[in-house]
Amino acid sequence: MTTRSNEQTTLPPNEPLAEAGLVPVITIDSADDAGSLAAALTQGGISYAEITFRTPAAAQAIERMRSEAPRMTVGAGTVLTVEQADRAVRSGAQYVVSPAFDARVVDWCEEHAVPIIPGVATPTEVNAARHRGLRTLKLFPAEQLGGVALLQALRGPFPEIQFVPTGGITRRNLGNYARQPNVVACGGSWIASKEAISARKFDDIVAAAKDACTIVSQARRQRSRAR
Repeated sequence: MTTRSNEQTTLPPNEPLAEAGLVPVITIDSADDAGSLAAALTQGGISYAEITFRTPAAAQAIERMRSEAPRMTVGAGTVLTVEQADRAVRSGAQYVVSPAFDARVVDWCEEHAVPIIPGVATPTEVNAARHRGLRTLKLFPAEQLGGVALLQALRGPFPEIQFVPTGGITRRNLGNYARQPNVVACGGSWIASKEAISARKFDDIVAAAKDACTIVSQARRQRSRAR
């Protein structure tokens, strides 16, 4: 095993995570829909996607999306094992997201120079990730854990940590999350729901993406004025 670095293991600053402010969390049943989905998200203003390993089509969907939409940043979500991480990266995933903090998955990603955003739910887990040099973490399930109030509480002891809250975030509460200074982006499945993808309602996905981008832009302007 290689020696781990104390440097930050996260997406480089020039990646579109912070620019987009949104991470569509995608569960896809057919890889044949990947290209049209990527086009819809791009048309809606989002060039970032997380394909969850919740269906057999995930790996192939990542490969297809990378091939058909090379300007998109495509990652793998719901990665629970080293085997899944390896398969995702071999399929072209540019980053890995896990709903929990698993040291084995983090080790593998660090050893292979793969950006990793592990999930955390408690201050203890945040601190463990911080000691590993990680500075961008997925707060999951955000709304159920306390939502915005929890993010505000975590900001004091962990001012250097940026969160990607996911779980329970919808159009209704997106702005509240995006206004938080320690939120780099918000994750959610409503922008490109499994049902909309399966029904090939890509016009609806375009509209949802545009709407979400507008909400995030407005929230960030409010956040900037509040500083």
